[in-house]
Amino acid sequence: MKWYEDEVRQVEQQIKALHYTPHALFYGSSSIRLWETLYDDFKPYYPLNMGFGGSTLEACVHFFPRVMLNMEPKYMVVYAGDNDLGDGKSPESVLKYFLQLNDQIRKKFGNTPFTYLSVKPSINRWNINERIRYTNWLIKDAIGSMNDNTFFLDIYSHMLDKKGQPKKNLYNADGLHLSSEGYQLWKEILLTHISSQFNESLMKS
Repeated sequence: MKWYEDEVRQVEQQIKALHYTPHALFYGSSSIRLWETLYDDFKPYYPLNMGFGGSTLEACVHFFPRVMLNMEPKYMVVYAGDNDLGDGKSPESVLKYFLQLNDQIRKKFGNTPFTYLSVKPSINRWNINERIRYTNWLIKDAIGSMNDNTFFLDIYSHMLDKKGQPKKNLYNADGLHLSSEGYQLWKEILLTHISSQFNESLMKS
């Protein structure tokens, strides 16, 4: 986990520099970290971008006690799992890390609403697409037996074209990270989800 240190320290520095109390925490891999418009996209919910590049779900579990020490969110969004699979981990392992993270969230933040964004399809990792699909199924199924404040949000299906292939315009040239259009899509999906579930409770009183 040592190679994450520089990025995790950057997250810690952001927290120290805060001039407001964040209500919505966005935690996970570079798909979160590189979301340049996140603060504007979710401004009414007082967001904090806690993504760190290359993060796996395993790393999210490892660093959770450290980076979440002084946090008191009203809502959490997590995107991770993509890199675990890319590193060769099995869908069952990713599920295990997800369950560990969910347990940490519940122990630290009680019944705070938590939304897990499904692992996205990607051009670069199309060779492991079946493992991605199975991972999403495992996590969605696990969430189905949890309390009402843990949510699985499908972004996977929205990123495919009519032929079931990743929509190229949603990705950068590397075929892995999101383009501005990709982030626009994620924004729309997530804002619809937030407004339908707990809109007013996340806004600053």
